[in-house]
Amino acid sequence: MPIPEDVTGEEIDKDVRQELQSLPKTLADDVAKNLVMVARLLDEDPEKAYGYSKVALRLASRVAAVREAAGFAAYANQKYAEALAEFRAARRMTGTVDLWPLMADCERGLGRPEKTLDMAGAPEVQKLDKAGQVEMRLVAAGARRDMGQLDAAIVTLQSSELASNSVQPWTARLRYAYADALLAAGRTGEARDWFAKAVEADRDGSTDASDRLAELDGVEFVDALDEEGNDDVRTDADADEDKDKDTDKD
Repeated sequence: MPIPEDVTGEEIDKDVRQELQSLPKTLADDVAKNLVMVARLLDEDPEKAYGYSKVALRLASRVAAVREAAGFAAYANQKYAEALAEFRAARRMTGTVDLWPLMADCERGLGRPEKTLDMAGAPEVQKLDKAGQVEMRLVAAGARRDMGQLDAAIVTLQSSELASNSVQPWTARLRYAYADALLAAGRTGEARDWFAKAVEADRDGSTDASDRLAELDGVEFVDALDEEGNDDVRTDADADEDKDKDTDKD
């Protein structure tokens, strides 16, 4: 696959670059460039990222960073069996548990939520850092919802991290997942409050909490501008008022 001229391979993390030092320089450079393309395209074009990951895998399948990148690319394309195999390979090579939540989520993707819950209770979870433990909690709650256990999903998400007022990288997603679970359980008022809290924490727009909150508040946003050039924002009350006017005309 073609590599843009502006990609040198030096853009990759220094730890990955160090891993590649076991390869001949020319090969290491080629692998590095493909890994850069995977990282660059993973969000905006997962299919292309997957293609570059396969090239890197063909060139250096014994490098843990390559197996990990291949796992992320497969995961982004919902190729869960393949992603799980790559994550397992990377874990065997490194001996770390960082990929444990992703591996558990792959089990969810493969329709095995019970296996996900087994992994959530495994000793490996205690070896995760705080972010990893929160991620594992999110995955476990998702597995509970897959099994129709809404109340259990809500309880799973209840934690010191959820109750904390401090904003961490995971706070918005955790609050959002909790709000969504509450809504699914019919606890609309509580869900509305937690979507609002998710909005407060979502500084980089990683969730659509603001849209969900607006939906619960009966606000409909229209992209088009009205004739005066103002944003057209309508609520259910506006719609009711229009209906009343139409009735008066009749």
